[in-house]
Amino acid sequence: MLLYPSSIDLSSRALRYLTEQLAVRQREIGTRWRRLPASRQALLALAHLRCGDTYAQLAAGFGVGIATVYRYIREAIDV
Repeated sequence: MLLYPSSIDLSSRALRYLTEQLAVRQREIGTRWRRLPASRQALLALAHLRCGDTYAQLAAGFGVGIATVYRYIREAIDV
């Protein structure tokens, strides 16, 4: 298993807020299965937005495909 090695100067409150918003959205649209839980999706999106990490770096660090990274970031921005 790979861990994502990055430090983000971000409050845990912001991470919790985005996690909650993503979880609500996933319940609304009836998502049955996701590669990453809402908390990891929020971390992935914030790593990209805050640190500018590339999709390829995020895909490797979180163990998902580049297309999944793109979808997760777009969804986080939408919420």
